[in-house]
Amino acid sequence: MELFRERIYLSPTDQAERLARSAVPEWRPELPIAHNPRDIRCQLYGLMNYSDLFTPRQLQALTVFSDLVSEMRSNIRADAVVNGLADDNESLVTGGTGARAYAEAVSVYLALATSRWTDMSNTSCSWNTTNQNVRALFSRQAIPMNWDYVELSPFGNVGPWMSSVESCVDAMSNLPAKFGGSAIQANADDAVHPHLQFVSTDPPYYDNIGYADLSDFFYVWLRRSLREVYPELLATIAVPKSEELVATPYRHGTKDKAEKFFLDGMTSVMRRIAEEVHPAAPITIYYAFKQSESETNGTNSTGWETFLEAVNRAGLALTGTWPMRTERAERSVSIGANALASSIILVCRPREKTAGTISRRQFIRELNATLPLALESMTREIEGMHSPVAPVDLSQAIIGPGMAVFSKYAAVLEADGSPMTVRTALQLINRFLAEDDFDADTQFCLHWFEQYGWETGRFGEADTLARAKGTSVDGVKQAGVLQAAGGNVRMLKWAEYPTDWDPQADQRLPIWEVLHQLIRVFNTDGETGAAAVFAAVQSKAEAARQLAYRLYTLCERKNWAEDARAYNEVVTSWSGIEAAAAKEPSLIQRELFDN
Repeated sequence: MELFRERIYLSPTDQAERLARSAVPEWRPELPIAHNPRDIRCQLYGLMNYSDLFTPRQLQALTVFSDLVSEMRSNIRADAVVNGLADDNESLVTGGTGARAYAEAVSVYLALATSRWTDMSNTSCSWNTTNQNVRALFSRQAIPMNWDYVELSPFGNVGPWMSSVESCVDAMSNLPAKFGGSAIQANADDAVHPHLQFVSTDPPYYDNIGYADLSDFFYVWLRRSLREVYPELLATIAVPKSEELVATPYRHGTKDKAEKFFLDGMTSVMRRIAEEVHPAAPITIYYAFKQSESETNGTNSTGWETFLEAVNRAGLALTGTWPMRTERAERSVSIGANALASSIILVCRPREKTAGTISRRQFIRELNATLPLALESMTREIEGMHSPVAPVDLSQAIIGPGMAVFSKYAAVLEADGSPMTVRTALQLINRFLAEDDFDADTQFCLHWFEQYGWETGRFGEADTLARAKGTSVDGVKQAGVLQAAGGNVRMLKWAEYPTDWDPQADQRLPIWEVLHQLIRVFNTDGETGAAAVFAAVQSKAEAARQLAYRLYTLCERKNWAEDARAYNEVVTSWSGIEAAAAKEPSLIQRELFDN
């Protein structure tokens, strides 16, 4: 007889339903869920406290496990004494190494296992039909609403409590560190650090994730199990939030106030690091920030630039900005989503206290002397040392030597005597790499096209390039020249551009869009149609022609014959289009009191 391995799903019996309803938990985590309208949405549906995220049966099981952690502590201590460990009554917190500290240490791991299991035992867990197992709540950093949840048995074959214990054991057995370490909970701005330390840090990412708000989900269970072990660490009912160094408008009232809080706080923290770091090694700062844009005082501001501004104000000189692939494409948040692929590592040293100021002209002159050598080093393969930097990463990597010039001075002064902003410095550095005055969106498109053409690339790589160019993937997408969805990015061909395009109403009009709309109209309506577009975008026409030359040369070099032909045809017909455009009606600036 042939046997088939498969699961059979049955409706619950009346007895099973009665058993589920009979659970009466002895304790509930009656802590209000923090107000975080972006990452926590369950409150919209009446789930206001953390106890609301669990069924009575789940609460009863988790409460029993949490209480057993405390009860087991005394059993573990007794077993340790029987096996010869001294019972000096010194706690883990005070540095003890005897039976009491051992028991407390083991109970910490048991508490972590129970806290971890809450991720798979709540009413926001769903069933993974592909792998036939549970999909945990935190597949991304948010607490969503889930209408059809799964309730696991802590002793079943799918996601049992013991699997969380085994995960902790596996993690410990694979730790490379063999020496003791220490960790404290403190505000980074006023914590007491040893002088002359080596610093490698992964700071908060502007407004990306509200970890403090989300941490309460686990904190309520850890506190119940470990408050006797860590009375000071777990003294507060909820995770401290007010001093979390992130730009959250819902916490500070407005976007401007949130950005100011982040900039001032990060500057202060980085200044302390600059004062205390050991001179023998540089500071390395990991920054994995998904680029976004906001209008601040009429200018385009990003979290990436805000962070660089904080580092510069703190008295740190940047000597390198290297992209490092730190995120797995297979992780849950990346599957079918526009997620990060890289962290940017900022390599810094304290700025010389005697650093003076230079003018904008002197800064540009020094860039012109420094960046060609840096570019040659990055793009040339040296046997036994390194391979060339990929084109998609080059724009980020070149910022390092450029910002090294900018940040080694106390200030770079503009013509009016005001200090140059980080944003302006980045624009000047990018202009060198692009060898033109194209806008940030066009520079992104140009360098992405050089790497991928019209093929699809990963969103994470596009985000890295966009950050370097002072724009964002979403911004370029809004311009109508790029498709970004499901974790993939693709440039739109000219034939895919909308036919109802109105350049006068276009709020974001990069040179790249101007050129390819011009090519689209030229191929459908000839010189006459292209002339109407030319007349409407006359201020950008010359830059569009330069871009066409650049793209023709690029396509020729890569043997993209069909694309090269499109750029060549529009360039060779440029004079005719320009002459026809001169006959088009001109737009007239009206006066306020014209009839």
